[in-house]
Amino acid sequence: MSNATQTVQRGQAGETAFARWPVFVVAGLAGAALLATSGRYAHGFDEMYFLLAGREHPAWGYFDQPPLIPALAGVMDSLFPGSLVMLRLPMTLAAVAGVVVTALIARELGGGRGAQVLAAGFSATSGVIIISHWIGTYVLDPFLWTVIVWLVVRWVRTRRDGLLIWAGVVTAISLETKFLIPAFWALVLLSALVLGPRELVRRPKLWLGAGIAVVVTVPTLLWQANNGWPYLTMNDVVTAEFPGTWAFLWQGLLGAGVGAGVLAFVYGLVRLISSRELRGYRFLGVAIAALIVAFLVLHGRSYYLMSVFALPYAAAATGFVKHVPRWRLVAWPAMVLSAVITLAGLPIYPATMTRTSFGPVTLGSAFAGGELPQQELAKMIGETYAALPPDQRARTAVYAEIYPFAAAVEFYGRQYGIENVYSGHRGYWYFDKPPETADSVLFAGFDPGLLKPYFATVTPVVEGLLWRYDGRQGSWNEIWPKLERH
Repeated sequence: MSNATQTVQRGQAGETAFARWPVFVVAGLAGAALLATSGRYAHGFDEMYFLLAGREHPAWGYFDQPPLIPALAGVMDSLFPGSLVMLRLPMTLAAVAGVVVTALIARELGGGRGAQVLAAGFSATSGVIIISHWIGTYVLDPFLWTVIVWLVVRWVRTRRDGLLIWAGVVTAISLETKFLIPAFWALVLLSALVLGPRELVRRPKLWLGAGIAVVVTVPTLLWQANNGWPYLTMNDVVTAEFPGTWAFLWQGLLGAGVGAGVLAFVYGLVRLISSRELRGYRFLGVAIAALIVAFLVLHGRSYYLMSVFALPYAAAATGFVKHVPRWRLVAWPAMVLSAVITLAGLPIYPATMTRTSFGPVTLGSAFAGGELPQQELAKMIGETYAALPPDQRARTAVYAEIYPFAAAVEFYGRQYGIENVYSGHRGYWYFDKPPETADSVLFAGFDPGLLKPYFATVTPVVEGLLWRYDGRQGSWNEIWPKLERH
């Protein structure tokens, strides 16, 4: 028996009772806040893109993502047309479940009632709750990673190999959401080989679970292969948006929760790596630290870190309760403050409020600034399109320079007679090209030179934002391959 195994078993000879009701109360409060604000203010541009991709362009994959979130968004909108609350309900439920699973991780680490509730509180006041206002890949994936971590942590304590099969099943779902989870597994297994438990890598059921994940992902991989592996270019897209080392770390840490969450994440990660009490889980702490470095070096997005908050939260909660005398006097006031800050980050404000931040706290009014202008954009383009003479309108395609514009106009444009919007940007390029009957284009964007080589004339409609192109030169079959943009 390895030293790591002995450490785990000595520290946790019996299974700690689950603090069901207080944990459910914490999770329920977070869910209630999300549910109460999920009807505000309007669809986010990513939400509209996901929704339209899944509803109008269903596929086994997309340029920038696997198929699960578009399919889910399309189904929810088809079942509950136009309802923001129902569209976002799966993310609300995932956020609530993530709070509960974080408490379960603390339980696996030997945490009693107080530690479990505290870990749930860290999760319920983190940035994960705020971004769960939207439906998105970056919302569901942190929950799936949290479940995988819980299954691995529970395996370390119990050595029940069936847990590894379930970890493979959840990994399969994660691979249908984003393609990041293989990086986690690679570092976890490498860390286990170096630090133990080395038997993890030798478990047949681990590889059975991996096989399940591969089989489930085959259709998505085939779509990528048949379309030239477009997802590989997303690394260049993400790199181009990298804010810099310090901005990445700052944003990533603040995502843990402005207040108690940041301290809990740092303390918990240090404790995972250095504490003798948690020696059996050290390989996971090292893997998380290595993953953060990898995200940084490869210029990843700061919100990737949200997927690894749960285990450090649990480690922090168990350590704080065990080693800080009268810990409640410190913890609960801090958690109340963190809850207030988190609530301030949700859209509880009038849509007319213009202030979007207070120091390091981003206020929920920022959601209005990102969601409502898209309606105005669609209205301007829609009214321009509807005002065209019928014969000209019949041969005019609406083209957007970037996918957020395309999604907004396609989503809101039906009332103006706009059935389809075209774009060469990211996933939209794969959806469709304009029909050959369209010899004119109404172009929304910033660079009028983008389509100029393919038309005889260009006429400004709204200076700096909207142009009309007439007299197409060449077929769309010839033009379209030249318009692909990432």
